[in-house]
Amino acid sequence: MSSTLFRTKKVEQSILDTEEPEHALKKSLSALDLTVFGVGVIIGTGIFVLTGTVAKNNAGPATALAFVAAGVACALAALCYAEFASTVPVAGSAYTFSYASLGELPAWIIGWDLVLEFALGTAVVAVGWSGYIQSLMDNAGWSMPAALGSREGADVFGFDILAAALVLVLTGILVIGMKLSARITSVVVAIKVTVVLVVIVAGAFLIKGDNYDPFIPKEQPVEAGASLDSPLIQLMFGWAPSNFGVMGIFTAASVVFFAFIGFDVVATAAEETKNPQRDMPRGILGSLVICTTLYVLVSIVVTGMQHYSELSVDAPLADAFKATGHPWYAGFISFGAAVGLTTVCMILLLGQTRVFFAMSRDGLLPRFFSHVHPRFKTPHRPTILLGVIIAILAGFTPLTELAALVNIGTLFAFVVVAIGVIILRRSRPDLPRSFRTPWVPVIPILSVCASLWLMINLPAETWVRFGIWMAAGFLVYFLYGRTHSRLALREAGEEQPSVGGGGTP
Repeated sequence: MSSTLFRTKKVEQSILDTEEPEHALKKSLSALDLTVFGVGVIIGTGIFVLTGTVAKNNAGPATALAFVAAGVACALAALCYAEFASTVPVAGSAYTFSYASLGELPAWIIGWDLVLEFALGTAVVAVGWSGYIQSLMDNAGWSMPAALGSREGADVFGFDILAAALVLVLTGILVIGMKLSARITSVVVAIKVTVVLVVIVAGAFLIKGDNYDPFIPKEQPVEAGASLDSPLIQLMFGWAPSNFGVMGIFTAASVVFFAFIGFDVVATAAEETKNPQRDMPRGILGSLVICTTLYVLVSIVVTGMQHYSELSVDAPLADAFKATGHPWYAGFISFGAAVGLTTVCMILLLGQTRVFFAMSRDGLLPRFFSHVHPRFKTPHRPTILLGVIIAILAGFTPLTELAALVNIGTLFAFVVVAIGVIILRRSRPDLPRSFRTPWVPVIPILSVCASLWLMINLPAETWVRFGIWMAAGFLVYFLYGRTHSRLALREAGEEQPSVGGGGTP
């Protein structure tokens, strides 16, 4: 039985399966499209919120160094993703990589995990977007009825119609085609990056040198049971980190790490890339470099505009401009955040549907969902199904309930991909690799250690809920996936291997 649970799917077979006409996705993306996708999903609420939280509580003006440290940690994982995405250019990201290196059961586990994480991530962002829109409406003198604009802590039961509507609209865009999605993402990302650049340039003229003194505040002892001001950070970590000093920088890095999550979603679009061997590494690493640079610059500016001890936790950038007598920028920043979250939501939804599609094409989920639209060449069935489910989830569920499980799956995927790089290097040294992770196994091992350290510090409630979802996944696999797997059917002689393009086996 163990031999069937850990049977691997050859890279060559994975690529051949993508050439079956009824299961083939349209190749339309370039390196620029991938980079835009990466920037679009990485730059979200993190740059507008986390900067103030960690500066005030952990690192002071040295928050810029924390972003550098977090960027380096993400780069370790990105190097592993880049090798896999260029070597196995198939939809599914970490799921597909695991199937080629670790085996079917580990692949199922990570795929089942990613389906949940991307779904909840999409819902969380949709609810956050709704909050920004409602705030802008309130500023303009308009207000949503309580029953249609449910917010955290609301006294009445309601359905967040804005969050649900956003998910449904983005679902329709993804069904129509990847190129349209890429064009819309390009426009929105351009607006979002423009807002960030305006913040950097305008804020640079408002910097006061005294606010950088001290650049690394003196370390302060943390009392037992102390917690961060931000309930979201407390939810994610469940512990009181060190305040300031050199260790405060690393503590801050563990917090702002989550502002970088998203570059791995780029790997889910490998199958729809024209030249994945060349463009996937460029898209993954390029988007990470751009976002790290912007994060560092923003943190330098905002801690220079206002003393770190006075920064707002909820809206540090907007409130910093208000404190310097420029309230107009506050609305401008809120607008940029609202616009920017649309791309985060869409790309997370894109990643989730591609993982689901890849699992169904392999037979681990019903193959009904593996057929592409005859005209648009997109996985329309899983996209519509998941879009409707996530819209309902975003409409009814409070933000804190959604946020509890978003982070652990991404870190778990980082661990699996890093281990997979080491294993595939040993098991298939003959594979052509257009991009090779340097210093193997050192880089993958460092990536595993960094991810595990962050996972260990997640609260116990997250681990319990994650365990329940995984238990349900094991049940589905053993009752359905293990016997319906195309790999199992091929081994039993019930299905011929694909040869691509409808040719003869």
